Amino acid sequence: MANIKSSEKANRQRVTRTARNVAQTTAMRTAIKKLRAALGGQSKGAAKNLGPLLKSAVQAIDKAASKGVIKKGTASRSVSRLTVAVSSAGAAK
Repeated sequence: MANIKSSEKANRQRVTRTARNVAQTTAMRTAIKKLRAALGGQSKGAAKNLGPLLKSAVQAIDKAASKGVIKKGTASRSVSRLTVAVSSAGAAK
């Protein structure tokens, strides 16, 4: 454990930032998992929910990228792949 004042403060800041980043990452992953689950189970009700699920997943990814939790290129690639998956699922029905 740090016993210098500045080190103690840095440690407190690290804990706070880590908790914030974990919460952001968890929210993003949950939104993506919900969308992928709806894509996998192509039932009649799931096809209707793809639009709102995609929107919430994209918002979560963009928010994580803007906060610096993930890189902007990673966010762009994820959004692109999810959008293509939703589009192809819509064309398949």
